[in-house]
Amino acid sequence: MGKMLENFSKRILAEAGIAVPRNAVARTPEEAVEEAGKLGYPVVLKALVPVGKRGKTGAIKFAHNSAEAAALTKELLSMTVRYFPVDKVLVEEKIAITQEWYLSIMIDKQRQAPVIISSLDGGVDVEELSRVHPERVLTRHVDPLFGMAEFEAKEVWADLGLSGKPLNLATQALARLVRVFWEKDVSLLEINPLVLTESGEVMAAASVMSIDDCAMFRHPELVGMVQLGSERTWRPQTALEMRMVEVNESDPYRGTARYTEMNGGDIGFLCGGGGGSLLAFDALVSYGGQPANYSEVGGNPAEGKVYGITKGILAKPGVRGLFVSHNITNNTQVDVMARGVARALEDSGKDPRVFPVVVREAGVNDEIAKEIFLRAGIEYYGDDTTISEAARRMVKRIKELEGRE
Repeated sequence: MGKMLENFSKRILAEAGIAVPRNAVARTPEEAVEEAGKLGYPVVLKALVPVGKRGKTGAIKFAHNSAEAAALTKELLSMTVRYFPVDKVLVEEKIAITQEWYLSIMIDKQRQAPVIISSLDGGVDVEELSRVHPERVLTRHVDPLFGMAEFEAKEVWADLGLSGKPLNLATQALARLVRVFWEKDVSLLEINPLVLTESGEVMAAASVMSIDDCAMFRHPELVGMVQLGSERTWRPQTALEMRMVEVNESDPYRGTARYTEMNGGDIGFLCGGGGGSLLAFDALVSYGGQPANYSEVGGNPAEGKVYGITKGILAKPGVRGLFVSHNITNNTQVDVMARGVARALEDSGKDPRVFPVVVREAGVNDEIAKEIFLRAGIEYYGDDTTISEAARRMVKRIKELEGRE
């Protein structure tokens, strides 16, 4: 899934008829003061980073005048929130709240259906609340074919104890949020808190949204708003990682190729997805190797995708060798892998006679793959050699290289 900053998610909610606080984005204290003046004090200042629970890290501030807005914005822009440096601040009007609720919609992978989690205790850690007071948290699945009728949305809030006008307003908000979830191919939508204001309006005071980035071809309107390939990131993506996201997205219909950069390391790593790639990575480390990245391919990727991800792996400064491996049981055409890897080595100017490359491949068309690898001067092993044995050979070749330097 691709993460989305709060200003973009609130734009989508507003377009769907869901009330949100008026807001603007500021990149400097001066811009924050200017935008706050337009909104009117007091204002809320939020670090604009793609993570939740910012309040716990001190990344949400309240300003009552221009001096405070400037000082607090400067403070926020100097922060790093859960590994994400803050370079933008969301400036919002401060709304008068009478009640705070919690609402999220996500995909239940076991049930293969959206699930709604709701509570009348908003603004808190729902995981902790569910553990301590499970009776105060309601879980309701949505039919993946027929969606949610308005009466079902009303039942969610009524079962929690809402009644009267707040019940009707919360029902309307939930129905619209479910529609956004469907129409935008959302994988996670969390509103914490969903609030009832003193003026009697239900409003999404805070929003976290992620989009299924495999569905982006249906949503040209979201281009530039969704951080593609960010579902696995616990830190900002590097420039090379973002380039590899583009490689993966260039051919979304055949196979996947994912790249995560590691600190340091000198062994380029390209392996089949799943347990086999984890085994290969651990084997390299156990024998004293230092992978420069973690990269996996699966789903029978096209040659162009293999070529692109391999070139990216080789482009990282300090990479002095390449390890390529697949488990025996996989559906990838190994000859396609061979063509992509061999072409990337040649185009990157990496001669396998002086740049160690160890391949352990097995699967569809592996005999053809063997010929391609050997013709390119690449050290090749088939299914008669274990992944661990091939990893040990890779590390040995890197150490031999060190001895010659």
